[in-house]
This record gives sequence, structure tokens and C-alpha cells, in this order.
Amino acid sequence: MEIETRRNFFGKMGVMAAVAGCATQLFGQQTPPAGASAPSADAPRPAGRSNHIHEGIYYFSGTGANDGYPKDDHVLVTDPFEKHVTRTMDALKKSVERAGCTMDSIIHLQVFLCLPLADSVPMPTAKARFDAHKAQYDALNKIYGTYFSPGKAPSRACMAVEWIPGDSLIEIVGSAMVVSPSTEK
Repeated sequence: MEIETRRNFFGKMGVMAAVAGCATQLFGQQTPPAGASAPSADAPRPAGRSNHIHEGIYYFSGTGANDGYPKDDHVLVTDPFEKHVTRTMDALKKSVERAGCTMDSIIHLQVFLCLPLADSVPMPTAKARFDAHKAQYDALNKIYGTYFSPGKAPSRACMAVEWIPGDSLIEIVGSAMVVSPSTEK
């Protein structure tokens, strides 16, 4: 019993030392370099900024309704939710194909939905808020299924959040198997 306690203690100490050693490096990356300005919350996010391939798997993050579109063609949070879904799925399709994947080679997705935060749109509360998210979920499913071959839709988690950067009401994160490696560099 005493040996198990010591193991737990030294194991926890080792984890704490590793965390402490990495903390300065982790938090040091959060401040912009001298002379650089921090990006504004409303600044457009460059498509594919943190996407990468590792051991035949393409990992992508932050795909939203305005990714890959010029600033003058951005959707607003007040635009119909269906437009956000279609543009996000189109951006996702372009991204995975550019990486040598197909929509059917997507392994897993995490889909984040949010209600429009705008002065001109009242925010629902209580059951009305649940109903609004449920309506978004139902609209997502109608469009989502059209992007995959029958029976090929990937596993998916869907979450409601308060805010998504970039004026998008939907954001997708996930991974896909590379089926034909891209020759682009």
C-alpha cells in the first residue's frame, strides 16, 4: 500500500515538473513578437493556417463560413444559417481535396454551432434557445448529408457554443485519411 502511494506521489511530481518546464514555452507563445500587432478578433482567418498532414492523416481546424473567401464576399452572422453551412462544407471540401483527401476519407469531425450575436437579432432564452439550436442542428443535417456518399458520413460530434471567430455560425475541426498525396508544396 505504501509503495503505491509513493509511486502516485512521484508520478504526480513528474507530471508537475513536466508541466512547469513547458509552461514558460507554452505561455511565451501567446504574446505577439515585439513590433507585431495581435490579430483582431474580427480579422479574417487565413484558410488552412494550422492544417497539416502527419503519417497519412490530414488534420484540419477552424473551417468556417468565411474561410477561403475574399473579404468582400463574407457572410454575416445575420445571414441565413443554411448559407453558413453550405459555405463551410464547400470550404471543407476544398481543403480536404487540396490535401489529397476526399469527403469520404474524412475520419472524424467536430462541428461547433452558435446562434447569431448581433444587436439586430434578439438572443433567445430558456426553451426558445434550445429550440433555436435544435433548428440549426436539423438544418445542418439536411445539408451535411449531401456532401458524403451514402453510408460514408464520418463520425461526428456537434456542440453549441457562444461565439465563433470570423462571423461564422459554424466551425468544423477534424481529420481525414490522405488517399492521393498532393504534389503541391
